[in-house]
Amino acid sequence: MQIIRDILYVEPEHRGAVAAIGNFDGVHLGHRSVIDHARSIADQIGAPLGVMTFEPHPRQFFAPESPAFRLMNAEGRANRLRRLGVQKLYEVPFNAALAGLSPDDFARIVISERLGLRHVVIGGDFYFGKGRAGSAQDLVALGVKYGFGVTIAPMVELPGGEVSSTAIRTALSEGRPRDAAAMLGHWHRIDGVVVRGDQRGRELGFPTANMSIAGLHPPRFGIYAVKVDVLSGQHKGSYDGAASVGVRPMFDGDVPNCETFFFDFSGDLYGAHLSVGLVEYLRPELRFDGLQALIDQMGRDCDQAREILAHV
Repeated sequence: MQIIRDILYVEPEHRGAVAAIGNFDGVHLGHRSVIDHARSIADQIGAPLGVMTFEPHPRQFFAPESPAFRLMNAEGRANRLRRLGVQKLYEVPFNAALAGLSPDDFARIVISERLGLRHVVIGGDFYFGKGRAGSAQDLVALGVKYGFGVTIAPMVELPGGEVSSTAIRTALSEGRPRDAAAMLGHWHRIDGVVVRGDQRGRELGFPTANMSIAGLHPPRFGIYAVKVDVLSGQHKGSYDGAASVGVRPMFDGDVPNCETFFFDFSGDLYGAHLSVGLVEYLRPELRFDGLQALIDQMGRDCDQAREILAHV
């Protein structure tokens, strides 16, 4: 998959795609439907399959001080879209100039002139242009005006209701990763680079790979059974493990992170890119009466996680 970030001049080989447009936070089943509609059209007309999204997320641009809400960072989204067979990812910089474009200018300048898209697919709740003044139906009319096709994909619903990023955030906040996965179509994942921590896990006999969750909607703090993909480095592959997401109350931490213990693994992961999939919530973070009590509980956590993951 090729990622195109500079849209001032797009190389000819990156033009002419059929692209799904949206923020695609989480790349949930509703997003998958939009992408699959784009894939079908791309196959029919012999064009590359693309996704056009925005970085930073518009909500981050307009309200930078608001609580973290993203289900995925840009890396995680790109990893998921790559798995779905997307060929061109147009990661359009969202800035004051873009935010100030009228719906007509957005369609003409960005979609038609700069990216040269042949056809775009959007959800029925898509809004665009300054003040979100343009609707999905407006884009259909603008497509006729500027020479690109527009398809509005239907919304996706499950028995429990409409699939949405908001519903997924709620499930994660309540410690229901399986419910989140049912809407996502995949395990909710935390993607990022392994950074050096204080190495307390190693001292306790449970060395962990530490990752920041800054900017991400925090799932319920606690211990999880996890499926982990190592995406780079000499240890590339898939592993089972247990992860702690939170602030480590035993050690008076105050910056949330994700610390993952790999089962049956030995090796250096510093600098590697990981994708940690939350499978099941085991328990909340706790403060124990001494380190031995913590170590004993970590052993029980790992036994429980192994049992759960054996049946996933």
